[in-house]
Amino acid sequence: MSLLSELTAIVSPLIPVETGVFSETAPDRYAVITPMVDTFELYTDDKPRHEIQEARLSLFDKGNYTAMKNQIVRNLIDADFTITDRRYIGHEDDTGYHHYAIDVAKNYELEE
Repeated sequence: MSLLSELTAIVSPLIPVETGVFSETAPDRYAVITPMVDTFELYTDDKPRHEIQEARLSLFDKGNYTAMKNQIVRNLIDADFTITDRRYIGHEDDTGYHHYAIDVAKNYELEE
């Protein structure tokens, strides 16, 4: 399993979600997952055996985003994600969306 597939599985039952950019006409509430980095921080016998994958989950909402943000955060914590940052990016005046970002990381066994 990968970070992107797990994030999609967690968020898609709640709201529409895509990776990179929302390609269709955007609804009033949706999410975009942006992969950020894959690192080898845990080594054994001089070989990486695990990788830490990180991504940003951006919530876009034309209304009150707080309840959805809280639900997503609870679901991420329940799925053993590490939340490395949460922040309100701002209101996009040209589109009318509030943008809230949740940065996450998770440790995966390295696939061979």
